[in-house]
Parts: sequence; structure tokens; C-alpha cells
Amino acid sequence: MDQTAKDTRLHIFLLVSLAVVFIWSYIGCFNFWGWFLEALLVFTGIGILISVYRKFRLTNLVYVLIWLHAIILLIGAHYTYSRVPVFNWIRDTFELSRNHYDRLGHFVQGFVPAVIAREVLLRKSPLQRGGWLLATVICFCLAMSAVYELIEWLIVLVAEDEGVIFLATQGDAWDAQKDMALCLVGAAVSLLTLSKLHDRALKKISRVV
Repeated sequence: MDQTAKDTRLHIFLLVSLAVVFIWSYIGCFNFWGWFLEALLVFTGIGILISVYRKFRLTNLVYVLIWLHAIILLIGAHYTYSRVPVFNWIRDTFELSRNHYDRLGHFVQGFVPAVIAREVLLRKSPLQRGGWLLATVICFCLAMSAVYELIEWLIVLVAEDEGVIFLATQGDAWDAQKDMALCLVGAAVSLLTLSKLHDRALKKISRVV
């Protein structure tokens, strides 16, 4: 079996398994509108990836990271971020002030898009590896996080109770700022830990595409 066929099998597995998680996430979800707002992000993102799949196939590393990010979003959509059971247990066991699943979500909001942005910029722009690439990727992630926080604010204004569930601030007045800070940390950690692995994945895909 050649590499392209192996990659296609992996992509099909990721898509089918994500579809299973998507269905599970909907069944018995805590609040339908809260679920819908979170699941819409996953549905839209996967739709975009499928639409460009033949013209612009990403590395397997990026697809796996997107799959992981989508699962994190769908788990949060099912329970709502402030009620994820494992993180409730962590909160109670370690006597924390809140359920921190949403903090994980915002860390991943920087961690995964950083690699996506890095790949798109390296393959589709004049930017080369170095300081400007790092700065651009981090700025992109921060901008995306800020836009997300603005969307959350607008949803609360329009949807009221359902918007509060979606927001999941848990009484923290500095929730938005902490979320953006975690996105920044996630992007930085991703670039520091995954860049070499990503470069190898890019070399591999260049021999296939």
C-alpha cells in the first residue's frame, strides 16, 4: 500500500470516529443551544477541510491535532464546559475554585491553530522559518482568540441564558483575559514542541503531493 492510500485510510478513520463522537455529543446533551453553538464550530471547520481536501491536503499531524481539538469541543458541548465530570472530580479532589475544562479548551485553541497557521503560511506564503513566522503565527492565534471572545460576548447579549451557558465564566470577571492568555501560552508551547515534528511531516507530504 502506497503512502497516499495509507494517509487516506487515516483520514477516513479520523472523520468516521469524529462523526461517532459528534452523534454521542448530541444525544442527551445538557443544553441544546449550548451544544449547537459549540458543535457548529466543529461542523463548519470539518466542512471547510472536506471542501479543500483534494486541492490542499494538510499533513497528518495537523489532521490529528484538528481531530483532537474537535473532540475536546464536542465533549464540552455535551456536558457544557463547566460540568465536564472528570474536571469536576479534579476540582473537588484538589479543592480548586472551578471546573477548569474551559481552560484546557482555550489552551488547545492556541496549541492546534498554531500548527495549522504555520503549515498554511509555510506552504502558501513567502514567509520562511524564523522569527517573523513565529510572530505571525502567535499574532494570528491571539487575534482568533480575541474574535472568539467577542463572539461569546455577542451571543450572551442575544441568547441570554443559553449564552451564559456557552460563556462558562463561572463567576470569573477576568475569564476572557485568562482565556486569551492561555491561547497565547498554547500557541507558544505548540511552536516550541512541535515545529521539528511538523517540519518532518511537511517534508513527507511534499514527496506525496
